[in-house]
Amino acid sequence: MSTKKLWGGRFQAQASKWVDEFGASISFDQLMADEDIEGSLAHVKMLEHTKILSADDVAKIVKGLEGIQADLHAGKLTFTVENEDIHMNIESILTDRIGPVAGKLHTARSRNDQVATDFHLYLKKRLPKVIDEISTLQETLVEMAEENVETIMPGYTHLQHAQPISYGHYLMAYYQMLKRDKERFTFNMQHTDIMPLGAAALAGTTFPIDRNYTAKELGFGQVYANSLDAVSDRDFALEFLSNSSILMLHLSRFCEEISLWVSHEFKYLELSDAYTTGSSIMPQKKNPDMAELIRGKSGRVYGHLIGLLTTMKSLPLAYNKDLQEDKEGVFDTVKTLLPSLKVFNGMLKTAKPNVERMKQATENDFSNATELADYLAAKGVPFRQAHGIVGQLVLKGIQTHQNLQDMSLTELQAASPKIEKDVYHDLKSEVAVERRHSLGGTGFDQVRLQIKNAKNELGE
Repeated sequence: MSTKKLWGGRFQAQASKWVDEFGASISFDQLMADEDIEGSLAHVKMLEHTKILSADDVAKIVKGLEGIQADLHAGKLTFTVENEDIHMNIESILTDRIGPVAGKLHTARSRNDQVATDFHLYLKKRLPKVIDEISTLQETLVEMAEENVETIMPGYTHLQHAQPISYGHYLMAYYQMLKRDKERFTFNMQHTDIMPLGAAALAGTTFPIDRNYTAKELGFGQVYANSLDAVSDRDFALEFLSNSSILMLHLSRFCEEISLWVSHEFKYLELSDAYTTGSSIMPQKKNPDMAELIRGKSGRVYGHLIGLLTTMKSLPLAYNKDLQEDKEGVFDTVKTLLPSLKVFNGMLKTAKPNVERMKQATENDFSNATELADYLAAKGVPFRQAHGIVGQLVLKGIQTHQNLQDMSLTELQAASPKIEKDVYHDLKSEVAVERRHSLGGTGFDQVRLQIKNAKNELGE
């Protein structure tokens, strides 16, 4: 393969090998080789369509590019640092195969709009995969929620027992988070579906190109309306990293709770052996390593977002070499995100809730205190006064080692004569959950409504 610099006409001194290695991006942007060839094929077909190149020249270039693409898929291509990036590597290979006519391929374009187009194409192909994995995880959550509508567990605030809730309701909370994640990635597709090609270096071109023709060839819905913006915009990549960070945040929160729920202190969940590991020294250990890894990888994705934000924050228009730093973080995020979603889905799908333990945890605490306050409020006691009455009863229960439902009616009525025998029904944890019928609440009917709506959404 030729290694002479394709841009080297005005240069006299040659860079040292280590300088070439420092400036080269081929070590990572070769991941866009397919996209680069696709962009070149569309571009050269447009050059024929607009009669900028002859049909004979285009036929030779197309045949050469298709041969390179076939070799790429067969794993037969070798790239060099001397040719810097994927664009110049492909062009050099093409030149070796078909001769000087390969140089006509670069008519009316620059590496600036070429790399931006490749990057858009790369992400455009992968966003649907991310969305599909989110949908798969949502389906698992709905399936598990439907099985656990009437499974009772403690709801927490400040990691303290607050009120009993349905485990199905808990799972559907994460469904809603993922729904927003999916909406963000879907919106991200709009800004990824804009084609930069034709902007050339920064100012457009004097050749009579047809950008709409090229966009149609490549499957883009729009073209950039401003050539300066086209070659310098990385909003679509920032959106992807931001969306990925929020998604990983949601997975990390869930993983944190899973790590708590499987501990000896909670015992709410049992993870499958397939998603846990042991200890090299402690035979009894069953560690939630997959949950911990996903939780840890969230920081990796956050770092890529902060890195690109920092790279972009002071760049003057239009293209600057700093933008070479835009890809590795995105590539690594794709590589992190898709397996994290897949592993998390498998881990959750095979996890078994300890139904009895969860319910028991709501019966040996004071998480039904709000039920008693609401009971009194429904009987005409101002809620603030009811709150105080129940607070005193809780204090008494702590001092006498009694739960509210274990106190005698006489003891309860000493705090308020409004309390009657029917209070014991309301103090049951399953009743406390079932009665919360407000829209979006944890009541069984409301959880079933959430599940029904979710199934409709996923079926769309």
